[in-house]
Amino acid sequence: MKKYLEIWELAKTFSTTKGVQSVVDGFNLTVEEGEFVTLIGHSGCGKSTVLSIVAGLAGATRGTVILAGREVTGPGTDRGVVFQAPCLFPWMTALQNVTLGLEQAFPKFTAAERNERAAEHLERVGLGSALHKHPAELSQGMRQRVGLARAFALEPKMLLLDEPFGMLDSLTRLELQDALMEAWSRERITALMVTHDVDEALFLSSRVAMMTSGPGARLGGILAVPFERPRERASLFESAEYDLAREELIGFLEHQAHPGVAPSPIEAADEAAETVQPTAIIHA
Repeated sequence: MKKYLEIWELAKTFSTTKGVQSVVDGFNLTVEEGEFVTLIGHSGCGKSTVLSIVAGLAGATRGTVILAGREVTGPGTDRGVVFQAPCLFPWMTALQNVTLGLEQAFPKFTAAERNERAAEHLERVGLGSALHKHPAELSQGMRQRVGLARAFALEPKMLLLDEPFGMLDSLTRLELQDALMEAWSRERITALMVTHDVDEALFLSSRVAMMTSGPGARLGGILAVPFERPRERASLFESAEYDLAREELIGFLEHQAHPGVAPSPIEAADEAAETVQPTAIIHA
């Protein structure tokens, strides 16, 4: 596998009434082609800031983002973005909300070809019978499915997800996680996702990138997720390996919340480690 996304010495500051505030400082991360990587950390640590910079929706104060060999300088259809709220146009149907992005991504397509592609991706996320419904007629989970279909239909080089299931109830959240995994397994698009949910990160990810708490947040460690795909939720959650991986993540997060306690096993891991073993940590 080759490096596909490279984030180097990323920094972001904001001017406030109390002076300049550093959100992220010296953040480094490499994502290989076809990987699904999640960013996890406490609220306010800069996870969404990093994702927004990769999406081209915000500029970095310092540092560089390289995607597929090109520097990211602004938004583009090479990145499919799914937000916590699906941001659908209320006067458009589900089908129209998906085809809208296709007009820019595939300008040579006819209207019929765009409709066919949009319908195909809506069918894949379980909305084949809701193509002509408006957002007001859809549940929150169904609206988020439209958002997923819209992102995958663009055939992006990179899929960026900012806590896409954060506003959903527990059952719908699990259903959407499964829908995302089914779509991702079929397309194998390189993905970077923000979450604060440990179980979600372990179920979805190839690796979990853990961010320190701000100000000046950076990469605190990486957990390589050892579980084979496809993953079956019940058996995965019952495995001893899963418990160990979950304990590593929670230990890191607890240490960030209470820095006065003794370092977690993650904090004590050898920074020079080159070989990733199940639940092994590579420090930034």
